[in-house]
Amino acid sequence: MGVIDKILASPKTAFSFELLPPLKGNSMNGVFKTIDALREFDPQYINITTHRSEMVYRQLPNGLFEQAAERHRPGTVAIAAAIQYRYNIPVIPHVLCSGFTESETEYVLIDLQYLGIHDILLLRGDKAKHDRAFIPTGHTHATELQQQVNRFNEGYFADGSKMKHPGQPFSYGMACYPEKHEEAPNLASDLYWAKEKVKAGASYLVTQMFFDNQKYYDFVDACRAEGIHVPIIPGLKPIVLKNQLTVLPKVFHVDFPEALSKALAACKTDAEAVEVGVEWSILQARDLIQHGAPSLHFYSFMSTESVRRTAQAVY
Repeated sequence: MGVIDKILASPKTAFSFELLPPLKGNSMNGVFKTIDALREFDPQYINITTHRSEMVYRQLPNGLFEQAAERHRPGTVAIAAAIQYRYNIPVIPHVLCSGFTESETEYVLIDLQYLGIHDILLLRGDKAKHDRAFIPTGHTHATELQQQVNRFNEGYFADGSKMKHPGQPFSYGMACYPEKHEEAPNLASDLYWAKEKVKAGASYLVTQMFFDNQKYYDFVDACRAEGIHVPIIPGLKPIVLKNQLTVLPKVFHVDFPEALSKALAACKTDAEAVEVGVEWSILQARDLIQHGAPSLHFYSFMSTESVRRTAQAVY
């Protein structure tokens, strides 16, 4: 049973969360600690983020510097396999355009098939930190990556050659943006591309984080009006730092409701901000469940305990 089937079959609003692979040189203990803290809430799946290589400068013995590519969080496929083996919880690795060639993507798909992992999340990914704008290594848009996966599912490699023994096809979700993608000229354009993703085979959409549930409800209504009828899974992020009041809107292009902004602005410490974040996350989650959201997906980076407290209050 695929992840989308589990979500549709769930008698209640499902629960899931996202993990980051450990930094290069670190152990898996932090990943396992997060899962151990959240597994009691019966996660229907765990997302594993993928990270592109970034350019770094290394000093040579002669005093000069050379530029080299380095991936700070490697091992997404291996980590996904380790989690599935250890916990028997379905995993969904991210597959990106950003920083990956078509050939590299193909080998990721092959490795995942070998491991029996058949659910993935397709994303364009962020630009490289050293670039001013997104510069493609392979695909320019997530819909182009989607075409490659569709062809792979049909039994064809990226070069057009036919596979001798095609494996089980991948089921995949893709991203959507209740407050519009930062590069989209308007929400109508964003809705158009969301519809194209679904028409081409996305079995569900998962949203960017948001803090105003009404924006999610309005977005879902707009999607339904456009004929988009797949599950649209809300993504939630509990606030854990005072400075996220200004950082998150800048980085993720999301708005904070006035009530949340005032509460965070009144915080004198990060500990106070954590309490505000948990309270707001619980309010969001309860309201989304009451409105029949198919699943709640939590971005758990830096906020595992807040996610645990939220899930404990609503599940």
